[in-house]
Amino acid sequence: MVRLDAHINELDTPALLLDLDALERNIETMAEYIRGVPAELRPHEKTHKTPIIAHKQLKAGAIGITCAKLGEAEAMASAGIRDILIANQVVGEPKVTRLVNLAKHSDIIVAVEDSGNVRHLAEAAKSKGVRLNVIIEVDVGNNRCGTAPGDPTLELAREIANHPSLNMRGLMGYEGFCQNIIDLEERREKATEAMAKLVSTRDLLDDKGFSTEIVSAGGTGTHMITAEYPGVTEVEAGSYIFMDTTYSRVEGLEKYDPSLTVLSTITSLPRPGIAICDAGRKTITFEPSRPMPLAKGLEGIIYEASSEEHGRLSVEEGSGLRLGDKIEFIVSHCCTNVNLYDQFHCLRDDHLEAVWEITARGRSQ
Repeated sequence: MVRLDAHINELDTPALLLDLDALERNIETMAEYIRGVPAELRPHEKTHKTPIIAHKQLKAGAIGITCAKLGEAEAMASAGIRDILIANQVVGEPKVTRLVNLAKHSDIIVAVEDSGNVRHLAEAAKSKGVRLNVIIEVDVGNNRCGTAPGDPTLELAREIANHPSLNMRGLMGYEGFCQNIIDLEERREKATEAMAKLVSTRDLLDDKGFSTEIVSAGGTGTHMITAEYPGVTEVEAGSYIFMDTTYSRVEGLEKYDPSLTVLSTITSLPRPGIAICDAGRKTITFEPSRPMPLAKGLEGIIYEASSEEHGRLSVEEGSGLRLGDKIEFIVSHCCTNVNLYDQFHCLRDDHLEAVWEITARGRSQ
């Protein structure tokens, strides 16, 4: 293991780097914004998968955390975090058993959308002697999971009410299809339409006497819209702590700084205008719908293609690039990129301050 206080240029590559000053600024920037709006923050841990970062967010004022998978929630609970929303359905005997066991040790809330799953959760919770918190996911336009707004959601709420071992906490809806819309006003229009579906469904359930203390929604790209929509109680933004080349082009997010990079070494200069680095698709995620990684602080160097172990760079004449040089790349998708690594190398002023284990990395079950 490299010694603490090592300079960035002493680190072996590829390495996942975290600029601690930028990370802490981003956490405080979001916390300051949330202090001025009605909604609370329940940040999404699928972005970083690391308990120490979650604790930093909680210390800055977050009311709890959001996880995508049960395995992530188990890792966070083991690190002493109690208030956890699993913004996903937990289905099947092995996972449901794990879920109710976890509910013995933390304040878990789990998303539901199906009456059969609700009955299974209720039976398992009863047998374990716990009252399991559930939240109904409403499809607000993402065309993924969730009940249809209105009466179908009401029917599921009635099913939940039949089971004393379940505790209905409210609704959640994710306007994921809005997150990467570059134009702020277009994003605002579509996100507002989505929230109208969610909150009108909340109003229907309230009229029928159901508890909807939580109305959870939002992501990094829409947090400034969703958090101010009347009736939304919490937002689930996650990527704001790291940023990436996708979010960096989205209007309204300029106050958040890129804090996550991949450090790579130039391993070949095969011909003029081309350089090869050691960060390929196994260390920098490649998604055709997203922009490519960006060389941090450098002009005239473009990450243009990748294979498993190699990145091909287009290099302008006169760049001065040499064999063995190291380059930081701002990644195209921070969430999927973190999941490729076991550790963050955490730097301050280009010197290593800490190495943090990505505890929930690969916890997809």
